[in-house]
Amino acid sequence: MDNLSRRGLLTGAGAMLVAGAVGLPASARTLDLLPTRRFALDGPGGELFRSKPLADVTVMQSIAFDTWNQRLFTGQLRSKTGANSGDLTLTQLTMSGDVVGQMYLSGFGHAVSIGAETVGRTTYLWTETDVDTANGRGRQIARFRWQDGATLTKDSPGLRKWKPVADGAVFTPSVDQRHGRIGIRHTLADGFHINVYSLAAARAGNFSNPVASFKQPPMTADIDFQGWALYGSYVYLWEGEAYAGEPGPEKATSKLWCYDINCGEVVESVKILDGADLVYREAEGVGVYVDHLGAPRLCFGFASGVTGDRRANLFYRTKLV
Repeated sequence: MDNLSRRGLLTGAGAMLVAGAVGLPASARTLDLLPTRRFALDGPGGELFRSKPLADVTVMQSIAFDTWNQRLFTGQLRSKTGANSGDLTLTQLTMSGDVVGQMYLSGFGHAVSIGAETVGRTTYLWTETDVDTANGRGRQIARFRWQDGATLTKDSPGLRKWKPVADGAVFTPSVDQRHGRIGIRHTLADGFHINVYSLAAARAGNFSNPVASFKQPPMTADIDFQGWALYGSYVYLWEGEAYAGEPGPEKATSKLWCYDINCGEVVESVKILDGADLVYREAEGVGVYVDHLGAPRLCFGFASGVTGDRRANLFYRTKLV
């Protein structure tokens, strides 16, 4: 979960820049992106899998797809470490939710959002890094090759990192490889913002020319932010909190939002009742999967189960409008 938007924990904004090209402070501007269709949040969908264990026993925080190689990755806080340590467990799963690999990241962040990028048969992951232990969130963005069984630190060889916005903090990425872009969510003095960059430019460490830059729209007060995904000319935002006690649709606070980057406005927001019978049921993670026929799905996750045995559940929407 990500409570920073309502708790004002904006520490770390003045952290020292790393080497390489970085962006200028974000302005309140939106440039034209080639318009795309968007997912209908209240449209048809389905269930990808239910009640699957991950490589760790904690709550799933985020999801990312390497769709070309049919790989799913999740991020979660590593068990038996401090809440603000920034230690993460990454899990690789099949599309049916079976664990096939894992990695550990030491001192990275909270994994509210991660991204996956395909390079041939190899997957590169984008995450936050350089945790600020005052809030458990990353001060920078990192890119590294997936290595099953490896443990990385913020200074590991082969890991590249940047601070995309000079006066920003609390960075998380979302990769839209189909449209060749990456989004970077971050805080400024007035709240959360999102910049969109060319993925090729970001890979080269050039964050000087965002193709879009905007402030995140207001969402439901006092409900936890649980993830975001960039796809085409839209951003999808995910929120919700766990059930208290027994499940029941009337207790659901899970809600998806769709923001039109070109128009600069929310075009749909829908309460989500998928998996209403799950025990615990905390909204966690959102991302876009593209099947072998090129059809995209907006996937959104829930954590379920009990402390010490949390499970992952993924549902999706398919209709484009």
